[in-house]
Amino acid sequence: MEKLTARDKELIRDSWERLGKNKLPHGTVMFTRLFKLDPGLLRLFHYNTPYSSPEECLSSPEFVDHISKVMLVIDAAVSNLDDLHSLEEYLANLGRKHQAVGVKTQSFTEVGESLLYMLEHSLGPLYTAAVRHAWVTLYGIVVETMISGWTKNGERKAD
Repeated sequence: MEKLTARDKELIRDSWERLGKNKLPHGTVMFTRLFKLDPGLLRLFHYNTPYSSPEECLSSPEFVDHISKVMLVIDAAVSNLDDLHSLEEYLANLGRKHQAVGVKTQSFTEVGESLLYMLEHSLGPLYTAAVRHAWVTLYGIVVETMISGWTKNGERKAD
């Protein structure tokens, strides 16, 4: 796994800060894109009742809370760029939780694409190849750690 350089960390911090304090609208862009890439993921989000459309899901209070939590995970990763190891157990547990609700590791590819789409959409011309590379590297580290939750205690990696 590629390591983050000092320049990568600077680009990630700067780009994340440029999104402003309220990350919820950006998270909504990310999940809107995710449901376009993989509509089948909608079935994983059934709080009190199944949602019949991505729009219905995206506007539900339960899902808005989920979006907020996802953005907080990203924020934690950005805040701990100099010590990502401090998040290992948290991210591995998050991986196990995702496995328990039926998320497949292959879905992380679409989530990553959605994250990059959101950054490009939100940052506009400030979304450069270097910014993209930095975020791809960070996302790869986070996903690798989450997937370790699938394989901990001898469990087989989900496909």
